[in-house]
Amino acid sequence: MEFAKEFIGQYGYFAIYGLLALGVIGMPIPDEVMMTFVGYLASISVLNYSVSIAVSFGGAFTGGLLSYMIGKKAGRPLVEKYGKWVGVNAKRFSRVESWFLKYGYWSIILGYFIPGIRHLMCCFSGISKMAIGRYILVSGIGAFVWCVAFISIGFYVGVLT
Repeated sequence: MEFAKEFIGQYGYFAIYGLLALGVIGMPIPDEVMMTFVGYLASISVLNYSVSIAVSFGGAFTGGLLSYMIGKKAGRPLVEKYGKWVGVNAKRFSRVESWFLKYGYWSIILGYFIPGIRHLMCCFSGISKMAIGRYILVSGIGAFVWCVAFISIGFYVGVLT
């Protein structure tokens, strides 16, 4: 925790943006813990609450968009080539894709709140060739609500202590 405080203290909002972008792409970064900590730092006036939300949203949104692009460019060929090794055959992939195109918008928003799932939802949006405009809208909503929720939790915990 001390390292995170020092790292964010030294690199500030750049660190928050970069770590969240990498976390949403799939790097093993504890995003929720970090955002809660950012909220706490805002409560003790080390960071600005509104700027923290804006920067966190930017990082999460950028990471989601990069995951979408990775899925769109490389996802389908990887699934077709290596899917059989993890139990994903053409029939299963088709069923998942149909389900995703029907319910994917909600799963993207809710997926932000489930570690591991948010990475898959963003990437699978690209694999299933979801329209970029719709993806941007839905992913933006999910990222914003997710950032506000966790930063606010940290902020109010800091205020109460």
